[in-house]
Amino acid sequence: MSGDVSWLTEEQFERIRPLLPNELGRAPRSDDRTVISGILHVIGRGSRRRDAPREIHGPYTTLYNRFAR
Repeated sequence: MSGDVSWLTEEQFERIRPLLPNELGRAPRSDDRTVISGILHVIGRGSRRRDAPREIHGPYTTLYNRFAR
């Protein structure tokens, strides 16, 4: 992660990790912690997904798709 910019500590992420889907057999997923941090970035700032820093949180479409699921 670029500069470890995350809204989740490692301890917080470990608590929610068991709740995340395990999609074996699909294309490799983006890093869950990075994507969840991007979703929290958008919600916390009341901004659009498009405004989340791509270099940190990945494509805004990934944020949308994960949030929708």
